Amino acid sequence: MATPHWLFGDQLGPHFLAAGEGGPEHGAPVVMIEARSVFRRRRFHRAKAHLVLSAMRHRAAELGDRVRYVQAETYREGLRKAVGDGPLTVHHPTSRAALRLVSALPGVTVLPARGFLVPHGDFGAWADGHGGQRLLQEDFYRWVRRGHGILMDGGAPAGGRWNHDHDNREPPPKGARTLGVPAPYRPRESEVDEEVRDDLDRWEREEGIRFVGRDGPRRFPATRREALAALHRFVERRLTGFGPYEDAVLAADPVMSHSLLSSSLNLGLLDPLECVAAAESAWRAGAAPVNSVEGFVRQIAGWREYVWQLYWYFGEEYRGRNALGHHAPLPEWFLELDADAVTAHCLATTLAQVRDTGWTHHIPRLMLLGSHALQRGWDPAAVTDWFHRCFVDGYDWVMLPNVVGMSQYADGGRMTTKPYTSGGAYVHRMSDLCGPCAYRPTDRVGDRACPFTAGYWAFLHRHRARLSGNPRMARAVQGLDRLSDLDEVLRTESRRGDGPP
Repeated sequence: MATPHWLFGDQLGPHFLAAGEGGPEHGAPVVMIEARSVFRRRRFHRAKAHLVLSAMRHRAAELGDRVRYVQAETYREGLRKAVGDGPLTVHHPTSRAALRLVSALPGVTVLPARGFLVPHGDFGAWADGHGGQRLLQEDFYRWVRRGHGILMDGGAPAGGRWNHDHDNREPPPKGARTLGVPAPYRPRESEVDEEVRDDLDRWEREEGIRFVGRDGPRRFPATRREALAALHRFVERRLTGFGPYEDAVLAADPVMSHSLLSSSLNLGLLDPLECVAAAESAWRAGAAPVNSVEGFVRQIAGWREYVWQLYWYFGEEYRGRNALGHHAPLPEWFLELDADAVTAHCLATTLAQVRDTGWTHHIPRLMLLGSHALQRGWDPAAVTDWFHRCFVDGYDWVMLPNVVGMSQYADGGRMTTKPYTSGGAYVHRMSDLCGPCAYRPTDRVGDRACPFTAGYWAFLHRHRARLSGNPRMARAVQGLDRLSDLDEVLRTESRRGDGPP
């Protein structure tokens, strides 16, 4: 009999069961374990817990008699019930904690990772060849495209340029409440979803397991069929308008032209190569412009792959990096997703989106939620944990580099060349969020001082010595000398404290 194969809850696509080199044995029995301890350790967003459990149970239903699906308190207990002391294979997990677990279990053979484009060894060789320090995403992205022939015409980038960011940073159309593009794919809930919701209710009621956020109708795919439908709808009806406004924000249109495929990719329901291939095919067929296609390809073959590789390459010590010495705890209003307590319209709108859906796109994540945390000096490890728990697409490998490196600059510049934070002027330019706000993006002091504008200058002042030596920040730091009201700005921020802005 073939050796049983263990599927984690983020390894749910058919490519994780494909036999052959680096895969499980042909026709191997499948083991899946639903461990409640995962939900006891962290207070996850309810919609995220629902999505993961729904996806696991749907996959088990598809596999039928081939799977042994075990509900247990821990993974170890579940394995004892499923296979006893027998041998087992498993694909390389996506977190260090899970890798430590499977590596410590007798009889478990860890197979290479799937669901990503580049093997760890290949990335390690590339990174070591660059000295292992300043590993620029742009260099990595071009290397991946060349190596996999993605959006290439011979040895040259398709469309004549590697990078179309210049065309993909437009502010939202003036006066528009929405982009007016077709809606994204929305799945229909099944009996499995009803069972999951009943179980989550019972866990909260009887077992003291607590969640945050709301669990409305499921918004994201939980099956391979649903994920493919979402991919096809995006490529056929939404990709065309994605590029220009991918960095813009509209209060009444939180989804805009974004694909909403990140959770499907991170559950393993989609493979990254099929996603970029579908987008490239649309461009070659004349159905989508190159800037939109390149922007989408960059998110998957560039940023997603880059973050995955850095998670493993940087090592476990990266988790504790705190170059700016930020140690403030996350305030209760943020932990509880209490959008109603927040006056600043941009933060209230974004926090409400997270509360209601467990999702918002990358600019609100980076330039609103992350920027606010950075300006307030919140502990980067706590910020990382918050993003991990509160987003449907959040996993340790996703959030550790994204938050420690990109959002909170806690690695001191190993991953990015500057802190990503701004005053209210950027928010005003790239969104419609400032109009109805009680604060003014141009005001640094007074009752209407924008928390991002005052916070930006206070942040620069606090880290002036460090940032003045950064070529990309030196000019901004020099601007402190031109602020005649800097002392009042700092008093404004001090009075604001950690209360909701």
